[in-house]
Amino acid sequence: MELNLTKPIAFFDLETTGIKVATDRIVEISIVRQQVDGTTKIKTMRINPGMHIPEEVTEIHGISDEDVKDCPTFKQVAHELAQFLDNCDLAGYNSNHFDIPLLVEEFLRAEIDFDLKGRRFVDVQNIFHKMEPRNLSAAYKFYCSKELVNAHSAEADTIATFEILKAQLDRYAEVTFKDRKGNLTQPVINDVKALSEFSWSTKAVDLIGHIVYNEKNVEVFNFGKHKGKAVTQVLKDEPSYYDWMMKSEFPLSTKKALTVLKLRGFNNSSVKLDLF
Repeated sequence: MELNLTKPIAFFDLETTGIKVATDRIVEISIVRQQVDGTTKIKTMRINPGMHIPEEVTEIHGISDEDVKDCPTFKQVAHELAQFLDNCDLAGYNSNHFDIPLLVEEFLRAEIDFDLKGRRFVDVQNIFHKMEPRNLSAAYKFYCSKELVNAHSAEADTIATFEILKAQLDRYAEVTFKDRKGNLTQPVINDVKALSEFSWSTKAVDLIGHIVYNEKNVEVFNFGKHKGKAVTQVLKDEPSYYDWMMKSEFPLSTKKALTVLKLRGFNNSSVKLDLF
């Protein structure tokens, strides 16, 4: 179905140096401007963010420092982009939460007042999540074709979860999965070890994921000012950071992992992390 428009709408997506709206920068922007008459205009450009693109981010979108070193900065193209987006409503995937706020930050840093008044925002992800809920009741209906009675009762939820997993094993038997690096596997098999490995979205050191393994299997912080930095090195360079974390409201599993890593760095040894 074609969109019924009373003004142009711009679908856009950003590739960035990270996910922090206040501090990260755009490295690529693509805009599809849909006109009222049904015609489209497309503008795609890479941008020099003026900062290092972390290697783990490059692995996701494939854009490195070398790729953008000769590209214009956002400030150099800001007027061109603002003009292209003039009088447009805005649309994207997770755009209300991330893309629009980050785009506005970039315009403000470029000293351009990108006026949002009168614009409508369409977030396709929010529509998807509201129309296709991803809660336990929705999963039970999707995989088991049953309505979950007494949802949020611990016993009913537990039994439903058990049934869903068995249904997943049937549904995804011999189904191929493609990961971010393009590797193809058939991970949903009747093996608890394999299911456990596939269940993790990040390779966490502590249970909550405040400390994770990077692509080199080094333990790094996954939050705050030291995000992406090796834990042992941070604790050597800034010993007070350990004291701050131990006194703050972090989970005990995080504090346990932190202590083990501190001892490893202090003793220059390979103390094993055996948390779970």
